[in-house]
Amino acid sequence: MTVAIRRLCMPFFAGLCAAPSMAQAADATVIGGTILSTLMLVAGILLAAWAYQQAARSRTFFENVLKSLPFPAQILDRSRESVLTNQAFTELFGGDSRPAPDLIYELAADSESRAEVKRLTESAEQGLFDEALLPFRLTASAKGEAPSGPHTEWYKVTTQPVAGQPGHGLWIVELLDADRAMELAVQEERKSSLVLLDSAQLGFVALDAEGRVVGSNRTFAEWLGVSRAELTEAHKTLGEHTADKRSAERLLQAVEEANRTPVEIRFKNPDSGTFVAELIAAPRLDGTQKVVGSTVLVRNVTLGRTTQASVARLEKRLESFFEQAPVGMALVDDHGRVAECNETVRSLTGLDSETLIGKRLVELVNEESQPLVEEILKRASLTESGTGIGPSIEVRLTGEGETVCALFVTRIEEMAGGHSGYIAHFIDTSEQKSLEIQFAQSQKMQAVGQLAGGIAHDFNNLLTAMIGFSDLLLLRHPPGDQSFADIMQVKQNANRAANLVRQLLAFSRQQTLRPAIINVTDALAELSHLLQRLIGENIELKLTHGRDLGTVKADQGQLEQVIINLAVNARDAMTGGGTLTIRTKNVEFEHDTKRKGETLPAGAYTLIEVSDTGEGVPREILDRIFDPFFTTKEVGAGTGLGLSTVYGIVKQTGGFVFVESRVGHGTSFYIYLPHYAETPEEVAQKEAVIESSRDLTGIGTLMLVEDEDAVRAFSARALRNKGYQVLEAHSGEAALELLRGEEEPIDLLITDVVMPKIDGPTLVREVRGERPKLKVIFISGYAEDAFRKRLDQDAGIHFLPKPFTLKQLAGKVKEVMGEDAA
Repeated sequence: MTVAIRRLCMPFFAGLCAAPSMAQAADATVIGGTILSTLMLVAGILLAAWAYQQAARSRTFFENVLKSLPFPAQILDRSRESVLTNQAFTELFGGDSRPAPDLIYELAADSESRAEVKRLTESAEQGLFDEALLPFRLTASAKGEAPSGPHTEWYKVTTQPVAGQPGHGLWIVELLDADRAMELAVQEERKSSLVLLDSAQLGFVALDAEGRVVGSNRTFAEWLGVSRAELTEAHKTLGEHTADKRSAERLLQAVEEANRTPVEIRFKNPDSGTFVAELIAAPRLDGTQKVVGSTVLVRNVTLGRTTQASVARLEKRLESFFEQAPVGMALVDDHGRVAECNETVRSLTGLDSETLIGKRLVELVNEESQPLVEEILKRASLTESGTGIGPSIEVRLTGEGETVCALFVTRIEEMAGGHSGYIAHFIDTSEQKSLEIQFAQSQKMQAVGQLAGGIAHDFNNLLTAMIGFSDLLLLRHPPGDQSFADIMQVKQNANRAANLVRQLLAFSRQQTLRPAIINVTDALAELSHLLQRLIGENIELKLTHGRDLGTVKADQGQLEQVIINLAVNARDAMTGGGTLTIRTKNVEFEHDTKRKGETLPAGAYTLIEVSDTGEGVPREILDRIFDPFFTTKEVGAGTGLGLSTVYGIVKQTGGFVFVESRVGHGTSFYIYLPHYAETPEEVAQKEAVIESSRDLTGIGTLMLVEDEDAVRAFSARALRNKGYQVLEAHSGEAALELLRGEEEPIDLLITDVVMPKIDGPTLVREVRGERPKLKVIFISGYAEDAFRKRLDQDAGIHFLPKPFTLKQLAGKVKEVMGEDAA
């Protein structure tokens, strides 16, 4: 074809080569280029057509070749898609013409064969020649015979690249003949046997007629510290590997006699020294039943003894783990009886091993918990062993303590004797349960305390007005006046109501304390006469003071209230008479100490013990004794605030209070107050206090902010009577307007804490922005801490709790106004 194109183009090239004129030359050049381009295009088309014909002929050729092959074959492209597949291939795989690697992988008989298929696939992708002998798991004969059930046949699988087709690979699958397949099967069986021998924990050795080692498994070679090749290729007798002459002689005798009698031999190992083995020798025969050597079976006795020792150590360790576990563990048989238990179970139940073994699991808990235990045992019996630990139940163990535990029961299949049973885990949750009760109690106390605080705030406003106006009336009705006694009755009852409000705030820990450094001995001595009158003549009062008691920081009035409440409570418990004993002493804890769910920090304390010989408190209500409004007295005989007040005051003082009681033997309260050491500044301040009456009159301009009209009216009149100029405001907003319009300086701001919209702390912050040195007195029925947390620790901030008397108000104003002069 190339020659024909050349002949076709020669006349044109010849004409172009003649000598023309310049114009003719230019025209000829253009014409010649056009003709040449046309001829090249025609030539390309002819070449493409020729190439297509050749490819079609080549594909047809390849298809014919593949069809004529008697064995399965397939050509895959670079993306592993089938390009050509012959009929033998589709027949082998039941008409399935998918890519050969996928089909072969599915038919591979085992994991090793599948690994070989992956290797062949990788070789084909890299364009390499590779082959493998693989067993196929088939359900019918490959020769098209009737199905013969699942069986294995051997095939040779070959992969090789296709010449001239990059990325293409030829896969050929050939069925091996019966002899070759049998040979491979025997090799596989022998290989499997060798693997089993190599993995066995016994040594196998083959000796020739001269006693030289001609074969061995890997286990025995490792015992000797050499490789299997070194052992067999050294041409040494087995006796040369013994550790001493005596072992060599006994080995030689055993091999010669070959009577399968066990003999103990000591072998040597260059790395680990020597080991003792038990050896049995038997004659080795060839195909003609002629003795050609010996077969020796070796058991490593040293290894066995080491293993036994390791097992014994492991058993001892597991026994220690079981016995010393912080969680109670008990093995329970399938009848629900305890078969074995650890020390924690014995400690929790208070029973010894002899009593526990054989006891039913339900008998270890109280009656209320027994149905729960029976139910969890039934549920565990229906679950499979090894499914994990199921849910727990809360039970109370029998005994005085009635310990609360979380009980887990898990089924196990094997116990001593091969029977099924259960393992029970006991986790002591008594402390957690106590904390939950305390938290609930704390939440309840907080809720009731908030309610009591709100009531006390409103009630204090009323009492302030009642006491204040009583004081104003007493100024006009002195003793001897006809109305004096009536006014005093009003004031005294208002003061009694104020004490009740203080109790409400005490149990809610919201009262304002005026702590001072006091000596408990002196405080109790001053209180003893009052206590004797309170408890009556039929009850004996005993006071026992400890020596050198440390000082404590507490509100003396509130501490006296604590002792009075306890004394009154004891009096009511001793209706037929008895003894009330109050003891004090120093107590010191070197470490943090837990007592009844509370932790007393390490340090020195003053202990006040208040004991009576009364009826005692039943155990079931002892935990509720400090609850607000809880009382065992008859309706109308008590408010239920006495002991809750005690608890609140002691806690707010930073102390701890505990109670112990036995029915018929009395009750004891233990109050721990931390010692307090005075600072030099406090000592100097105490020495500077002058206990004398003083003139409460004064001069200056005061602003009084109070949303309660009665309280504001009384306070303003009282302060004006003492000589002060008073500006009144009924709200925070009104106070700001007065302050901004007032040109005269304000000497003191007296404001309520709780007011609508702009409260006291907010008002002070606003005013302090313009008058930073203005002195402030807060008045409130709430505790001082309620607003102190919302203000910085500024100087010039003072507090006067409600209800207050005329004298207390005037005295506080005089004290604050006189600070600069002091």
